[in-house]
Amino acid sequence: MGRLDGKVAIITGAGQGIGKAYALRFAQEGAKVAIADLNDENAQQVAKEIEAGGAEAMAVHVDVSDEQSTLDMAKTVADRWGRIDVLVNNAGIYYDLKQGDDTLEYLKYVLDVNMIGPWLCARAVFPYMKEQGGGKIINQSSGAAWMYAMAGFAMRSDAERVPSYHYSVSKAGVNAFTHFLAAALGQFGINVNAIAPGVVMTEATKKHVPESMSGMIKMASALRRTLEPEEITGTAVFLASEDSNAITGQVIPVDAGTIMLG
Repeated sequence: MGRLDGKVAIITGAGQGIGKAYALRFAQEGAKVAIADLNDENAQQVAKEIEAGGAEAMAVHVDVSDEQSTLDMAKTVADRWGRIDVLVNNAGIYYDLKQGDDTLEYLKYVLDVNMIGPWLCARAVFPYMKEQGGGKIINQSSGAAWMYAMAGFAMRSDAERVPSYHYSVSKAGVNAFTHFLAAALGQFGINVNAIAPGVVMTEATKKHVPESMSGMIKMASALRRTLEPEEITGTAVFLASEDSNAITGQVIPVDAGTIMLG
């Protein structure tokens, strides 16, 4: 018997990386999983993999930065399975992140997807969770939200303009949304929490983090290692299950003990 038996979960950005790991684990725990992604082919492949294992899944197209798209996503899932128990706001710009682009336009783009997107998705599922008397919303944050010291090192003394820190700022915004939404939605039986992964060895991370930095990253954590996507999924299952019914408004670092070391 799985910890999520009978629950209906929407996982955005579940076509690859940590989102895919979430989807596979949720299915193993008995949930019906909606693979919500901008990449239809990836979403369909993950849904087929879940179905091949004997669980229920569906691929749903969504652009989390588009309000109507998020509303359509929620309706499609509710129409098929009759309810929405869990929303995992995992979608975000990371794999294709342009780290050196400090333009105003790109900052707005990153914020639209990484910060405003989870808010739009939460708004989309809220009516269904309210009507059924409860639900779980899990936001994907990042340890990058707390890396303030890095901002000083990244700012050159001969710089001519202020950097945007787009990714870190977007995840700090996710943390703030998590607290505010938890305070507002608790009266409806809706728990809102966030997971802040450390360095997880997805294809996106391997793209952005040079192999030469691997040793330094490991030494920056208490456990002296990086993480695999599957290691983040247990926290998500816990937050989606009834075991976490008394927990809300929390941002939980799953980072091998990096942030706690400062």
